[in-house]
Amino acid sequence: MPDSESNLVSSHVDVVNRTSVLSEMKISDEKRSVEKRAVTQIGKDGYPDSIYINAAKIFQGIRVEKSTGRILVQYGNASESPVVAFKDEHSRRVSYELAFRALKYQDLLEEMLLDSKVYPCYSIPDELTSLLVVMLCDLQDRKFQKRKVFAEEELVAEVQEIGHYLYRYRTKLAAALARCRIKYDALSIEYFVPETISKQEQRTSAVPLCFWINTFKITLEDVIRDLEMKGFTKVESVSDFDHYTYAVDQHCHDVLVFPSSLREELLNLDLFADCKLLLQDKSRSLAVHSAHALLSEGGDIIMAHTGSHLTIAHMSVLTNDSKPSIFVCGVKSLAKEEELRNNFSHMGCENIWLLHEDFTELQPTDPRLEKAKVILLLPQCSELGAGNPMELILSEHSDAGLLRDLFQGFVSEDKLRILAERQLNELIHALKFNKVQAIVYCTCSVYPEENELVVKKALESGVEGDKRPYRLIPSIFSTCSNSESSTEMFFKIEPSEISSGCFLAVLEREVSSAKKVSAKDILASAAAKALLDGIVEEKPKEEVKKPKVKQRRRKAAASDSKPKAAKDLHHHTGANAKAEVPVSKAASKTQEKHVCPTKAGSDTPQKTVQGKKAASNTPQKSVQGKKAASDTAQKSVQGKKAASNTQQKNGRPTKAASNVSVPKAASKTRQKNVPQTDSCVELKKPVNPD
Repeated sequence: MPDSESNLVSSHVDVVNRTSVLSEMKISDEKRSVEKRAVTQIGKDGYPDSIYINAAKIFQGIRVEKSTGRILVQYGNASESPVVAFKDEHSRRVSYELAFRALKYQDLLEEMLLDSKVYPCYSIPDELTSLLVVMLCDLQDRKFQKRKVFAEEELVAEVQEIGHYLYRYRTKLAAALARCRIKYDALSIEYFVPETISKQEQRTSAVPLCFWINTFKITLEDVIRDLEMKGFTKVESVSDFDHYTYAVDQHCHDVLVFPSSLREELLNLDLFADCKLLLQDKSRSLAVHSAHALLSEGGDIIMAHTGSHLTIAHMSVLTNDSKPSIFVCGVKSLAKEEELRNNFSHMGCENIWLLHEDFTELQPTDPRLEKAKVILLLPQCSELGAGNPMELILSEHSDAGLLRDLFQGFVSEDKLRILAERQLNELIHALKFNKVQAIVYCTCSVYPEENELVVKKALESGVEGDKRPYRLIPSIFSTCSNSESSTEMFFKIEPSEISSGCFLAVLEREVSSAKKVSAKDILASAAAKALLDGIVEEKPKEEVKKPKVKQRRRKAAASDSKPKAAKDLHHHTGANAKAEVPVSKAASKTQEKHVCPTKAGSDTPQKTVQGKKAASNTPQKSVQGKKAASDTAQKSVQGKKAASNTQQKNGRPTKAASNVSVPKAASKTRQKNVPQTDSCVELKKPVNPD
């Protein structure tokens, strides 16, 4: 009986706990629903005064400048960029959207002011004309209804004055709008939207939505199960979409694609609210996957731009197995740092380091970045190829001036030149990092000046870092794309109604001629990975041994055990899942392990991976077959080079990417040993290596 009572009590406690958790989840969901309803209601009743002030400042900087003969409305001096301070991310987004809406209807709003004789008004100075236009735009959206004053709102005298002024003349303004529509035979005010914006909005409304899966919180299988329970059906491609359907993206395995008509419903799902599904332009997922594919075991990543926190988080999620350090440049303010910390913590990301310096301010020899093997460049660009340029500008805190370019449908030559020069400087700076092995350059631009020409000019600049130049290589997506998507060595997707635009270039360091392996070794490595499908047959052992005997006769200095050691090393590297690497490179890395081994935590695990070869201390044992003696000479040169690099770093050991898989414990140990300075903040607050 006591056991039975105990079980009942235990069961009751479990039920109470589960009920409590469900109640908390329900309360959280209800809170989010209330917040969303409040946001919608705010749009119908108007906005707080601070929103109008910020929107007016943005509009003042992006409004269309008219020719001298057409200037009828004076906006005052706009020579200096206004300083805009936002209370939070929501107020920032609403301010930008209101400013852009005023830009779309600028001609109509000005005509309404002039036709109704509401403008000019001598009590309103020219410096407040932008505020007048922005508030008129909102008044028209509200069907000329009175604006609500929100509780605990900080009132601004200028906003209150202009608001009362417009509402007093609301009848005249409504009549002026009616006369404009009659004059132009406009069935709706959408008639007054410029054709470039109208086409862009039509394309945006048709481009499928891309959500990447945060596997820190949920698996792909669980997402599919959840979607099926909500009535969604999986289809093969976007051409099969039929309302409640979705597909797995053809390029990125962790990206799900949905019809654009489901945007509001998807954003209301718990999967989105809980950061399990993240909405982002596909070009960012392509860039992150490209960088991840180039990352070698034990290497770190440099993300040259802060951009959207979603891009950084996606990189952290993809690299969860190896947990490299992800260095993010350009986190200038403490407020931005705290915002990113909170976002990453909520999403489950831990291996991210925030650097205060801009990317071009970093020294290529910075000791914090000595293990960096890949640089991801997502420079600011015109972004006209994005599926939703407005959303991308908002999410990545881009220049507000891009809204004017979006309105015009093109970028001026002067601005395009400035953007291209900045992109070229950043890419050339990336070429100077000696330890980096690959660079990914990605934009949403439709202009060759920001894409192919930038990459070609950088490669022709003569910057070679450690004297091994870069070369273009195909991206990992080239094999799953049609011929129209890729040109030469670049990967390109043209913007359309079924996809956002993207330009992608992958640069990799060339392997020096001294380190190139023979055709025989390449075929053997491919056969070990089962890539030849029986095309090349192995030679009999008798034929293989003969040249080794001759080699030992010619090279008396080589020991009898060298061919066996080389053969063992060859089998280990051949079975590795990474890309093929020359044999002498592996030997060079073996020699590096004996130079200044001051960090036992990071060196010891690598030495134990090789199994029975761990006892070997001479780099000559990593040489294959008859090339042992020639490669030994090369290693002596490499050894001197490694020593030189070591002296430059004041005794710090140089860690190159390992050719063999490193145990997870070793990877974590190396992560903890990343040096920490005042300008480098890690979210997890790792233990100081000192």
